[in-house]
Amino acid sequence: MKKFTKQDGMSLNVVEQNIASLKNIFPETFTEDKIDFEVLRQLLGDKIAESEEKFCLNWFGKKKARQIALTPSTGTLRPCPEESIDWDTTQNLFIEGDNLEVLKLLQRSYSGKIKMIYIDPPYNKDKDFVYPDKYKDNLQTYLRYTGQIDEEGFKTTTEVDIAGRNHSKWINMMYPRIKISRSLLKQDGAIFISIDDNEVHALKAVCNEIFGEENFVSCIVWQKSKKGDSKLIAQVHDYILCYAKDKNLCISDGGWRTRKEGVDDVLEYYKNIRKKHKNDHLEIREEMMSWYRSLNDSDPRKNHKHYNWSDERGLYFAADFAGPDDGRESRPRHDILHPTTGKSCKKPSTGWRWDEARTIMALNDAPPRIHFGPDETTIPNRKSYLSETAYEPFSSHFYQDGRSATLQVENILEPGVFTFPKNTNVLQKLIELTTKSGDIVMDFFAGSGSFAHACIDASIKDDVELRYIIIQLPEKLDPQKKENKAAYSFCKNLKILPTISSICLERLRRVSLAAKNEETTGKDLGFKVFKLDSSNIVSWNPDQADIEKSIISHTEHLVPGRTEEDILYELLLKRGVELTAPIEEKEVAGKTVYSIGCGALLACLDMKIKRDHIEKLGQGIVEWHKELAPTSETQAVFRDNAFENDVVKTNITAILEQGGIKHVRSL
Repeated sequence: MKKFTKQDGMSLNVVEQNIASLKNIFPETFTEDKIDFEVLRQLLGDKIAESEEKFCLNWFGKKKARQIALTPSTGTLRPCPEESIDWDTTQNLFIEGDNLEVLKLLQRSYSGKIKMIYIDPPYNKDKDFVYPDKYKDNLQTYLRYTGQIDEEGFKTTTEVDIAGRNHSKWINMMYPRIKISRSLLKQDGAIFISIDDNEVHALKAVCNEIFGEENFVSCIVWQKSKKGDSKLIAQVHDYILCYAKDKNLCISDGGWRTRKEGVDDVLEYYKNIRKKHKNDHLEIREEMMSWYRSLNDSDPRKNHKHYNWSDERGLYFAADFAGPDDGRESRPRHDILHPTTGKSCKKPSTGWRWDEARTIMALNDAPPRIHFGPDETTIPNRKSYLSETAYEPFSSHFYQDGRSATLQVENILEPGVFTFPKNTNVLQKLIELTTKSGDIVMDFFAGSGSFAHACIDASIKDDVELRYIIIQLPEKLDPQKKENKAAYSFCKNLKILPTISSICLERLRRVSLAAKNEETTGKDLGFKVFKLDSSNIVSWNPDQADIEKSIISHTEHLVPGRTEEDILYELLLKRGVELTAPIEEKEVAGKTVYSIGCGALLACLDMKIKRDHIEKLGQGIVEWHKELAPTSETQAVFRDNAFENDVVKTNITAILEQGGIKHVRSL
């Protein structure tokens, strides 16, 4: 039975993974586990950049930022069922903690699984918070910041000094987070990043380096108001940078279409008048045109006024059936007979858009997909149904009043609690653009929780089941600041911690409960809450001046006060199982045994395992393992100091290995 080592307690080691991949591709470049770069250069031929002068983004701290991205985390995520909604069934995650550490911890379980990421990071303005990442001890920095570890003189205010506006400091904060987020994306996944003029150029350069310039999709301009105050030019917009992990895959997979504004309302109105007129399509057309005329020109529903014809299939537009005017004489010019007169219809001068075979298919469809005039003197049209053309490419520029999002949050919480939240309608469009049911989406700068709110709305409105993961730092509110007074008072009245993450969680709780009161049966409106903390497993840090005392104090390998659930979820993370995987428990030989991820991990965390227990316990675990029939190799875990002696430990290991459980570990 092997013990959990310090390396086992870390998140995914990306450096070791990269070396293993390189060794698999170019084994000849390794000599005694060291890389011979000269051999590697020869194998890569002329693909090596020889010149010292090249186009790239350089800044103070770039090397350190790369190291931070590659350094594993030694932390864990502790479950908080009491703060969650539908803990046992939900697939959604709310994680409180420094997003860099959390992203590292999620790598084993979610690498290559996230379809879409949206983030709204600090814009690097005067009052923006820039978290002070520390190479090699970032978790400790986070614990000090949140008050879990005392350190005299540690600055816990979110007020940044002049250096906080320095471009290098901001990029150093963003680089490792974006780097890790790329590894979490699926191959056809994409990331959207909100930003303004302060850092848009630096951010684009960073993303070009991480994702590759060839995977740049768009720099979307979000106009938030029609006017603004400025001595020179009014700034009325923000940007949303979009990058794909593999742009070619996104193109080949299709999708990337958003529902046209107003379409749903038009189709709903059409549905109602169709019932009213009992499929009298001429009456339906008259009422549709009358309704369109009653709408204001600015109403988005009026943009679909040309969809006013109706048949058994639905509402359609009689669209042009002529081929393009490109001068080609070979355009199809076959006869199309009028269904009433039986005569050949008038042909367009440029010929037909479709060839004869496709035209015959359209005519034979029920109802026909070709629209005829009163007789053969009118050129026929093709039927373009609104239900089939309801989607369009997302525009690189759009207008959405920024104030509406503030009013939305005020209605959920209270006025002034959270300023400048993101608009859920816009986020819902981005979600709709890139995802389908079953996809996992993420926001690791959650703020007020607008992204998760948008996911809930998408689930209800569009009938898609998305799984969201949001991460938010417990940034403290300073009651002395004018802009924080309403939020601080709100938290005090609710008796919750005065942090951004607490407000975010309260918003989601209210949105979820409000949705549950509506007809949303079968929808996942819950979320599991986890909080970043130090590992449950005590690391070996001997006092060189008193080794004997260090050994005695290390007989208990688990942090006092941690629950079995804490330990199970850390094992789950380190095993690479998703945090929403089911955890079952069963009594075996008087001991509680847990199954995580349908048998991917089996754990018995009982405090005492004696010689009399091992036969029944071992055989019981083996039998349950066979019932579960996991698809991957199973790992069994026990407390190291639970065994009566080493003989007991050895014997139960042998029983499990004989039963097909080859990986047995102790904590």
